[in-house]
Amino acid sequence: MIMKKKLAIIILAPIAIVLFMAIGGEVVMRLWNWLAPGLFGWRLITFWQALGLLVLCRILFGGWGSHGHDRPRWRRNKWSRMTPEEREKFRATLRESFGGMCGEGGVSKEPA
Repeated sequence: MIMKKKLAIIILAPIAIVLFMAIGGEVVMRLWNWLAPGLFGWRLITFWQALGLLVLCRILFGGWGSHGHDRPRWRRNKWSRMTPEEREKFRATLRESFGGMCGEGGVSKEPA
């Protein structure tokens, strides 16, 4: 049973990756070619340029899929490990630091 799952993953994963890249590149290319020339006067791009742009954005803004899984346990969620007393102490420290800026409930006293 486990071997069937591993075999399915080995076969389907590359297909899914190629399909994702093809669809992602096409979507980026079409959106760029629809919006950028009209809005900014920039030139049209090819599929390969769009795919490169998608990879560049992933590197710059998306990381490589580490959504807290490879971080040490002590860095995952400090707030959830605090006791109610520690949370209140933290809130009191914030109130002291920013007390004049916000009113009750964190709502600004300044008119909108």
